[in-house]
Amino acid sequence: MAATGLTRTTTIDALDELIDIGLLRELPNARAVGEYRKGRPSRRFDLRSDAAVVVGMHAGRSHLTTTIADLRGNPIATEMREIDGSDDSPTSRRDAVLTAIDSALLAAGQTRQGVLAACLGIPAPVDAHGNSPSHRDAFWQRMNPDLRSMLEDWVPIVRLENDASLAAIAEGAVGAATGCRDYVVLLAGDRFGAGVVMDGRLLRGAHGGAGEMAAFGKVLDVGSANGMGSRLTEWVREAAAAGELPPGHPLVGLPEDQLTGRAALDLARSGDAWSRSIVERGGELMARITAVFGSLYDPSRVIVAGAVAEDLDQVAEVARALLPAEVDLAVPELVLSSLGAGSVATGAVHAAVESARADVLHLGVVPQLLAAAR
Repeated sequence: MAATGLTRTTTIDALDELIDIGLLRELPNARAVGEYRKGRPSRRFDLRSDAAVVVGMHAGRSHLTTTIADLRGNPIATEMREIDGSDDSPTSRRDAVLTAIDSALLAAGQTRQGVLAACLGIPAPVDAHGNSPSHRDAFWQRMNPDLRSMLEDWVPIVRLENDASLAAIAEGAVGAATGCRDYVVLLAGDRFGAGVVMDGRLLRGAHGGAGEMAAFGKVLDVGSANGMGSRLTEWVREAAAAGELPPGHPLVGLPEDQLTGRAALDLARSGDAWSRSIVERGGELMARITAVFGSLYDPSRVIVAGAVAEDLDQVAEVARALLPAEVDLAVPELVLSSLGAGSVATGAVHAAVESARADVLHLGVVPQLLAAAR
């Protein structure tokens, strides 16, 4: 009553309707559980979080991470699978997505009939209608071959988002942006992508491109949208190929697949001077990118996310020291995410629950969908 401003009678009528739909259950009243003192005993209700499930998926180019969760967003089952990134025809991608969802549902002991909402995060811009714009080599269309329509054949509520946008939702819900209304989340693995939240609202833009980082190709000392993880590895391999590694250095003579940014970061922690130069170079890059966000969006926080984030503590330390000279506005707080590689899938679950809460009462199918769970 306090939250809605409704009278007791109207509130009870609404709660009874939610019970009829199958979303709530009534618990024993206050008298029955020993909380009654005087007057009319309070009626007590609980969300039936098991009435249906939601699907959250990180649908990357070469991997799919699928989580099945209850209506509170609590995970029931999570599955990760590698797919052939070179075979990204519309049919193959749709089939891979459906196969991954069905497999995760089976692991959770669920069927398609029990799914209320699904959210997919993809490496492409996505507008508010789940569509991706044209791309010069059709990559965005290959990543999003009308996935929303495919799922709408059997999922009542479907949502598609850019993967970095879902990482931003995850950070706001359970990560480093909890309680923050103005922040940018930078996915920093193979390529840079950003999820932008301003005044508590996720920004998309007219075509879903608010967080696209192709513009970094025009930024001095950044040069491209290649991510921090791939950039560090690139620098190490270039140095090895050019014979620039010091004689006797631990990386000399290693096969290329072992010449990685992570290897250099590990060596820097042990005091290796040459590897420290890679850290310094990475810190300069991170400071410049954070400064761009600071100038464009004026966020209070910039969060570096993705699997690579856990290794970037030294890089972030260098960047923080450089930032005051890079930003004219107040310097944003630079934070490393603790959500790891699963941040996009986590955000997809929270987005699916959010969409289910917003739209469930508009669905004429809800009583039929939830009846089996009663």
